[in-house]
Amino acid sequence: MGQHQDSITSKSNKENVDREILSMKDGNVIFYRAFFDRQHSQQLFTALNNSISWQQNRIKLFGKYLLEPRLTAYYGERSYCYSGVTRQPLLWTPVLLEIKSKIEPVAGVKFNAVLLNLYRHGSDSMGWHSDDERELGENSIIASVSFGATRRFIFRRKNDRALKVELNLGDGDLLIMGGKTQQFWQHQVPKVRREVAPRINLTFRVII
Repeated sequence: MGQHQDSITSKSNKENVDREILSMKDGNVIFYRAFFDRQHSQQLFTALNNSISWQQNRIKLFGKYLLEPRLTAYYGERSYCYSGVTRQPLLWTPVLLEIKSKIEPVAGVKFNAVLLNLYRHGSDSMGWHSDDERELGENSIIASVSFGATRRFIFRRKNDRALKVELNLGDGDLLIMGGKTQQFWQHQVPKVRREVAPRINLTFRVII
């Protein structure tokens, strides 16, 4: 586990959930390990894998359009523009609404959109970025839920790229990013050389 400020037991959608506040200057990140229990996580992974309208999009990167190195989907109530592409939302599905209802009381936010990523294997990845698009407003709260294989998730500070905080996001884990995190920090999911099973990640957000 990466750097941390404290580790306490907290109550959310089940009686005891490990709650860890990451030590990040100008960042506000809380990590809930195994927020969804293993059996429920496996059920949700299967439901998402089979029911979501996955697609591989082209994004604009350094002036060029490239295929994203993963599959994605976007659901919710408002359009969202990132990486030079405007995404129109699909309608909420029952499984997405179920997950949303579990994390909203913990995040203290009513989310109106979710961006999903399917990492099919170790070569699928997410490059360095911040979720700081205009549609998200200032000090946005983003709740990131992971199902399936464990993958590395790394933060680095924008004005000091040597300063990093790393953790492993596993099956059922929940990460809540708020405050000035997106203003001062970037994050990524790097490629891995070894064989790794698929992972689905959902980032719930509020589009204004």
